[in-house]
Amino acid sequence: MINTQGNQNEDIGKEVKDMSKRYFVCVYGGANDRIASQHKEKIEELGKLIATNGFSLVYGAGATGCMGAVARGVKENGGFVMGISPDFISGFEDIFDCDNKVMVDTMAERKTLMEKHADVFFIAPGGIGTMDEFFQVLTLKYLKRIDVPIVVINLDGFYDTLIALIKDLVKQGAVTEEIHKLYDVITDVDEDTIVPILKKATA
Repeated sequence: MINTQGNQNEDIGKEVKDMSKRYFVCVYGGANDRIASQHKEKIEELGKLIATNGFSLVYGAGATGCMGAVARGVKENGGFVMGISPDFISGFEDIFDCDNKVMVDTMAERKTLMEKHADVFFIAPGGIGTMDEFFQVLTLKYLKRIDVPIVVINLDGFYDTLIALIKDLVKQGAVTEEIHKLYDVITDVDEDTIVPILKKATA
């Protein structure tokens, strides 16, 4: 079951149709506030760039950590925030005041809806939930179910071990070399880095 809340259409079919007219950036990231403050500042800057370049945000609706940071960056710069969350998640994290909030039953539904709307994926610092989301969209791209940019934001080496793991899987013969062509890695969030990615997403 899917419920919508906020200032968008009450009917989910119409809501999805209306949302499809927007370009959405999907940001996966942790809701844990213990993530380094400099990382959260950079992800808030990502939110600002999303909004000022005419994109909307679709994400997991969290109000804390990198999730909250990107949502604040978008909202404070006049952008549109769509949050998708299972009903039970409020027991684990606070929910952001989204422009459109979609409540679902399961984590699988949450991911499916985010994937449906995304024109580009950014992987911000996060934990096992973020890893789950990253590997799912990477797998979908490998299987040619999606064809949009996937960008890992490797701030201060946060994802060095993740990248090393993927390289080792290739070395062990478990993954083909093609995997490296399916995602990009950036080490900073600034206009010169982010804007070309956004332009590519709408090309």
